[in-house]
Amino acid sequence: MKGGAIVVPKGLLRGAEPVDPAESSADAELRRKVELAAMAAVMQAEEQLGRKPRDVSKSKGIGYDVESSDPRSGLLYFIEVKGRWTGRTDVTLTKTEIHCSRNKPEQWRLALVVVDESGARAPRYLVDHQFPEPGFAETTRSFHLPSLLERAGEPR
Repeated sequence: MKGGAIVVPKGLLRGAEPVDPAESSADAELRRKVELAAMAAVMQAEEQLGRKPRDVSKSKGIGYDVESSDPRSGLLYFIEVKGRWTGRTDVTLTKTEIHCSRNKPEQWRLALVVVDESGARAPRYLVDHQFPEPGFAETTRSFHLPSLLERAGEPR
């Protein structure tokens, strides 16, 4: 029988240790601020379009965060809001969000909002975009934010 040993530098082991709770709570707080700023920017944009937005983000699993009714046309728009801190390069959509976008492509919008130290930038809407159908075992799909922003336009 032969034996062996593996020598692992302490610095590598530190990378495998749990994240410091102080750091993770700071990240969670920043994410919350970004989400709130993005939601406020989208609600304002919807009101400027003459629509009546309603925050439904607490209703988990419906595929969007804002339901916005247009009193002129009677249409209801379904808006998924994704706020990202400046410099972030990806956006993740859940399987439910993708299915919702495919079920009502003319009424579903992906609102992309970049947030920095000065606050939320104007939302960009991706409208009638065919996101690929999630695979059998996929629960989410990630997309390149700069590419989505290139295709997005003014709220409509």
